[in-house]
Amino acid sequence: MPRQKAKLHAVMGGTPDEVEAAFYEALQLGDLEKLMACWADEDDIACIHPGGGRLMGAGTIRAAFEAMFAHGGAVQVRPEHIRRVDSIASAVHHVLEKVDILTPDGPSSAHVIATNVYHKTPQGWRLVVHHASPGTPEDATGHMHTSQVLH
Repeated sequence: MPRQKAKLHAVMGGTPDEVEAAFYEALQLGDLEKLMACWADEDDIACIHPGGGRLMGAGTIRAAFEAMFAHGGAVQVRPEHIRRVDSIASAVHHVLEKVDILTPDGPSSAHVIATNVYHKTPQGWRLVVHHASPGTPEDATGHMHTSQVLH
C-alpha cells in the first residue's frame, strides 16, 4: 500500500522559508510525517547528520529520522543566524542550529552548522539536501569565520 505524504502546513508553492519552518517544527514535535512532507519526491535527495554518512533517498532518510525519534523523541532544535542564497528555482540556506540536550550534568546546548537546499518542484518548494556538521562554541556567536585555506 503506498504511503500518503502528509500535507505541508506551508502554502503550496510557498517559500523555502515556509518549508524550513515546517521542517524544524516537525523535528521539535517528533512528527515523522510532517518532516517527510518537507522533502522532495526525488530519488537523489540527501541527508547528512553530524558525524554521519550520506543518506540517499526518501526511504533511507525516513528510517534515520524514525530511529532518531524512537530513541529520544522530538529533537529540540532551533534555527538561528540563517543566511540565504535564493534564486528562481533553488535556494540554499546555511543555518546555525541550537540543539538543547540533556547531559549527565543537566541541560545543555550544542550548536550545529547546517546547509539546507531547496528546489522548486511541481508540488512547490521542497528540501533536497540537509547537511549538518558539528559546530563549535565560537559558532554560537553567529559570526562568520574567514580562512585563507580552501579546505
